[in-house]
Order: sequence, then structure tokens, then C-alpha cells
Amino acid sequence: MGDDRHDHDHDHDVESPALRAEALELLLREAGLVTEEEIDLQVSRYEEDIGPMRGAQVVARAWLDLDFKARLLADGNAAIAEFGFQGAQTEHLVVKENSEAVHNVIVCTLCSCYPWAVLGLPPTWYKDPAYRSRVVREPRKVLEEMGLSLAEGVEIRVWDSTAEVRYMVLPQRPAGTDALSETELAALVDRSSMIGVGVVEKPAEAA
Repeated sequence: MGDDRHDHDHDHDVESPALRAEALELLLREAGLVTEEEIDLQVSRYEEDIGPMRGAQVVARAWLDLDFKARLLADGNAAIAEFGFQGAQTEHLVVKENSEAVHNVIVCTLCSCYPWAVLGLPPTWYKDPAYRSRVVREPRKVLEEMGLSLAEGVEIRVWDSTAEVRYMVLPQRPAGTDALSETELAALVDRSSMIGVGVVEKPAEAA
């Protein structure tokens, strides 16, 4: 899997941002300033709508614009900044492109480092110790258990995120989508394909 993909040192504070966020949420709820339902609604929007939608826009642009794709693969942060997305983006984003010969998967083996700015909140399974440990050791088997079967000849590369570096997968564009617009292409892209545990499927009319 390469020396630079999952051999690293996570330098995280014991008091993680997640713990601080939970403490702040508890204080706000106890003060009656926000309800649990309001918090759940905002989390759901960011997890299922705002976050992955941003990443899908980036992927669709890269499929259509080869110059943008080159910029994205060279410097993820600079390329994505062209979209003007709001929100902190303090870590370096590295984008890995899938091909017929290589399939990329992202993980964080020691915690749950994740490209929030483009994919929203990490799914529960991404933070699960079983995924974090097994996908490095037996990626093909883990992907099959998650519903993705790759040909034996396809090389699987696992990229391990850190507090300083986040990874995102640029999935392959499915066949039969030449006539689709950027918006239509973005609608095909889901979060799983940008993590690498899934692929972008052909639209039904092209299948």
C-alpha cells in the first residue's frame, strides 16, 4: 500500500474537537437555547445534503474540465477554493483518481480524520474500529462486504488520513454519460464513491 499511505503519526489533542462539540451542545441544550431536534436536523442536512453535494460538484467539474481536473489532482485545496465554499478548510486535501487499474479507498486508522469541507459529516461506519483496522489489512474483503466487488487485477490503494492531510477519491465517470450536464453528473455521485467504498453507477437509461 506504499510507505506514505498509512504509516504516519497522528498528533491529536486528548480533548478532541468532537468532545468539545458534545460539551458545547450539552450546555446549549441545558440553557434552553437549542433543542435536540434542531441539532439533529442540522446534522442531517450537513451529512446528507450540504457536505456530499459539494464533493459531487467537484467530481462532476473534474469529469468535464480536464484543466480543472489537473489542478484538483495537483492541489486539492486550491482547486476546490474556486467553488467559493464557505467553512474552514485548514488541512491539506489530496485527491486520488480511480482508474481501470487502480481503485483508491480512504480511512483514518487512529481516529476519524475526514474531508468534512467536501463530504460533510463522516458516516458512522467510517469511525468504527473494525473498518479502520480491517480496510488496511484486507481492503478487498472489506469492500466486498460493503457491496463493492472489484476485478482481481485491480490494485487497491488505501490512503490513511491524518490531522494535517485529508484524502478524497475522484471516482471514474460511468459510461453512457457523455450527454449529461455538470448538474446531472453531480446527481450521480454519492459519498461512498468519494470515500472509495463504492463506485458511480450508470444512470438507469444508460445501463
